[in-house]
Amino acid sequence: MAKTYFTQDHEWLRVEGGVATVGITDYAQEQLGDLVFVELPEIGRKLAKGDTAVVVESVKAASDVYAPVDGEITEANATLSADPSLVNSAATGDGWLWKMKLANESQLDSLMDEAAYKAHIG
Repeated sequence: MAKTYFTQDHEWLRVEGGVATVGITDYAQEQLGDLVFVELPEIGRKLAKGDTAVVVESVKAASDVYAPVDGEITEANATLSADPSLVNSAATGDGWLWKMKLANESQLDSLMDEAAYKAHIG
């Protein structure tokens, strides 16, 4: 069964079988406004926790999306190239950004569950 984690930088991860699907939270997409461009990561790229993985551009600003844990990109959501607004309409669903094979699952212990994340955003 998949388990979902959250970061203080407003990313979510849904982890199943050592692979994390990563996106930005609904709160983050609301703060950004309507997305007009998503720069997707290269498959095979290795990320360290805190690395910039994706850049999203909205009508308000450009923003980095950070790797919440160490791992290797296995897939990017190519649908977003043609329709970046999918992040706005389905941030925690079809608007995911990338998938990554986790390098160190113990890093998940430093992330928040949904209740802690809701408390974090108030």
